[in-house]
Amino acid sequence: MSRTATYHTRVTWKGEHWGHIQMGNGPEMDFSAPPDAHGHPGVLTPEDTFVAAVNTCITMMFLWTTERFKLDLVSYECEAEGTKLIELDRTEIFTSVTLRPRIVLRANDEERSSVEKRARRALESAQKYSLVANSVKSEIRIDPVFEVVY
Repeated sequence: MSRTATYHTRVTWKGEHWGHIQMGNGPEMDFSAPPDAHGHPGVLTPEDTFVAAVNTCITMMFLWTTERFKLDLVSYECEAEGTKLIELDRTEIFTSVTLRPRIVLRANDEERSSVEKRARRALESAQKYSLVANSVKSEIRIDPVFEVVY
């Protein structure tokens, strides 16, 4: 049987090109458009949050899958890059989001190749089960670097 869940945010305009967002989970902050779209530097933008949503959702799913795959995760960090296409009529779309995770795993008594193979499967599962990755039109690319230590 299917279930639903709802999530809420509240946005308030603060004047000029400033807004304030309150997330249903508690955090709140000011935001603007990017400087190249008449916004302000140094603050959250919708473009940042889009790329961050993909990155954070796949990260959380990867953490979950490493537990299920019984991988000994030492560290994880991931840079993400969203590529936006601007059409002649000024409509815009993110065509792709590329994630570049650096993943360090402990092999314990396993062979490195076996650990890396399981980690790749865990990363594929993370993408497969990512709510955000499944909800966007953009191509999601993952280009991982694995390090296996003893």
